[in-house]
Parts: sequence; C-alpha cells; structure tokens
Amino acid sequence: MADRPLIGVSTYLESGARWGVWELEAALLPAGYPRLVQRAGGLAAMLPPDAPEHAAATVARVDGVVIAGGPDVEPVRYGAEPDPRTGPPARARDTWELALIEAALAARVPLLGICRGMQLLNVALGGTLVQHIEGHAEVVGVFGGHPVRPVPGTLYAGAVPEETFVPTYHHQAVDRLGSGLVASAHAADGTVEALEMPSGSGWVLGVQWHPEMGEDVRVMRALVDAARPGRPVPEDRPGPGR
Repeated sequence: MADRPLIGVSTYLESGARWGVWELEAALLPAGYPRLVQRAGGLAAMLPPDAPEHAAATVARVDGVVIAGGPDVEPVRYGAEPDPRTGPPARARDTWELALIEAALAARVPLLGICRGMQLLNVALGGTLVQHIEGHAEVVGVFGGHPVRPVPGTLYAGAVPEETFVPTYHHQAVDRLGSGLVASAHAADGTVEALEMPSGSGWVLGVQWHPEMGEDVRVMRALVDAARPGRPVPEDRPGPGR
C-alpha cells in the first residue's frame, strides 16, 4: 500500500443534500471519482471548498490533484458577461479550485482537470471559454458520448494513443487557450477535448469528458503513475509535431 499515491479530488458543497432521515449541507463527490482513482491504483481523498490561503498546505499533503466536474465557471473570471444559458455561479468553489490549481502548478504536483476542471485550468492561465455550444449535452441529466482524437506527441496521446469514444456532458468549452497550454485532443467538430502543459511544468492535463463515467482508466492511471512518491518530475518532452 505504501506505493499507492494519495490523490485529492475537489468536491461540491451543496445545501439541502438528503440521505437517511437527514437533509443538511454536505460536501459531495459523485462516487465515480474515488472509484476511478482506486481502480487506477491510487488512494482518494476529498478536498471540499476551503479558504484559498489553505490551498498550498492542502496540496503539500497529497501526491496528485484532480479538479472535478461541476457547475459553469463564473464568466467574470475570464472577463466576460454571462450568457443567458450560463448556469448560476459557484463562487466559493471557483475561488477554492483556482487556488488549488495555482498551488499545484507552483509545487509541480501532478494535476488533472475533468470537464469543469479543464475549463478552470484554462481560465487560471488566462484563457477564455465558449459559454454555450450545441451537441455535447443533448439530454439534461444524461451523459452522452462522442469520439475524441489525440494530438500526436502530447502527454495525452502518450496515455491514450488512439481515437476513443468518451462519456461527455458539457455545454461550455475552451475558446482561447491559456498561457503555456496546448490542445492535445479534439472532437470531430473541432472542440478542444484535452489540453496540457507540454514541457517544463510537470504533469498537467485537462480532459473535457468524464472518465469517471466510463471503463477506461488510462487517463487517471497516468496521473496516479506521475504522482507516485519518488517519481522524477519530467523536465521536458516533445511537444505536438516535434
């Protein structure tokens, strides 16, 4: 068990959650996330919203960080007015997860963003979002799916080299890439489906889909492997097309 890295996963903080005889505020995480971490060889820990000044100390106690999916990122975070179809803000979660991302990048702790987590990673590095696209969340509350194609030579392609069919549920997407990020997978319509920091910044990857809703553990396993204690931090690797 000593070589099973501890992976911290950000969570929801929801009022009115119900279980048994209780209806209370609760820190929630869909079970697919810890199960995927466990199936990939890691130990899972929940990271509920906290004061942003505690992010660095939190990141220092885990071997890897996952920023989970969830509500839309508040448009003010990337200098935009809200579209009528953008959901209500989750300001405490935005603040906490942005602090976790900044702390993980500063400490070179392996970082994986999933759906909202990928979008927030892009925003954290100065990128912007498309607030509504069609065809990626066709039925409310039901996961869909579509193929994504990796960009050769990227970190993502090293983990998943072939085109794959992925579970998806989102109505927002990456627009302008943040500083230092490159696209590492696309949907057939050109939507950026994965992005990463290609070299010199450790292991940093975001995916637009929901691997916790599928059977393919390779993305999470790549994070877990990168997070194993004592594993060297990668200094460089070829970027796309190199």
